[in-house]
Amino acid sequence: MNRQSYFGPHLMLDLSECDQKRIGDLDFIFNFLSTLPDKIGMVKITQPYVFPYAGLVPEDKGITGFVVIAESHLSIHTFVEKGHAFVDLFSCKPFDTDRARDLIIEAFVSKKPEVHMIERGAGFPRNTHLAKAAA
Repeated sequence: MNRQSYFGPHLMLDLSECDQKRIGDLDFIFNFLSTLPDKIGMVKITQPYVFPYAGLVPEDKGITGFVVIAESHLSIHTFVEKGHAFVDLFSCKPFDTDRARDLIIEAFVSKKPEVHMIERGAGFPRNTHLAKAAA
């Protein structure tokens, strides 16, 4: 991967048919957010912030969580009764997106994962000298 061509990978997973016990377990979500960064070579700089959510649509209740990593962030939103979870992992440095994808799908036992990966920040200047020269 050419680090000069874009800022970083953004891995997004739309997980359906998940294990409802796991996506509804506050401690499980906390531990997932706490341990995944280390497993994929990231540096966790805060403890995860995880809380249950019950909004205007009763069947949309679930858990929302977020952890700040030195490289950016990792977030999750679950919808327990619907068996869905949405996970985002954004990083300013390259990482093994296939390994991260597999660990996330495995953690929530998703039978129907949909994976999206985009390269964010096209043309982001990695070197301030290059940025000044281009100006």
